Amino acid sequence: MRPPKAQESVQEFAEYVVKINRCATVVKGGRRFSFSALVVVGNRNGEVGIGFGKANEVPPAVQKALKDARKNMVRVSLHGDTIPHEVVATYRSTTVFMKPAMPGTGVIAGVSVRAIVEAAGVKNILTKVHGSTNPVNLTKATLKGLLMMRNAEHVQALRGVKA
Repeated sequence: MRPPKAQESVQEFAEYVVKINRCATVVKGGRRFSFSALVVVGNRNGEVGIGFGKANEVPPAVQKALKDARKNMVRVSLHGDTIPHEVVATYRSTTVFMKPAMPGTGVIAGVSVRAIVEAAGVKNILTKVHGSTNPVNLTKATLKGLLMMRNAEHVQALRGVKA
């Protein structure tokens, strides 16, 4: 009989495959395909990460992207089930505008932005994208915007005041 193992803390992550891209290189015998995958991982409680993986088949590309996303997890500041304040974030030629919404509004966003905010745990938000709609740039701009969020406690600590 084996001794009982210590309780392992396995976190449940939400995984979203945002984009799978097929790339072809022409060789003597025809075309050789390779794949890249853009994946978003989050615990729906303020932690989210983006991963990008490349391989000759789709499943290994997704697995590499998931590993990369878990490695690049960051904590974002939330206000209940929405964001603390409005924010405009730009990454290269993509600009993402995010605005907190009332309960019951839901996530008003496109596929790439929706993956990030849902993985982070946001349930009510309004978003608008200006400029390029490249999924890689969209996810990076959205994550940049979420990292710019500051809640009241953080601002009070920065200013050295008590409310």
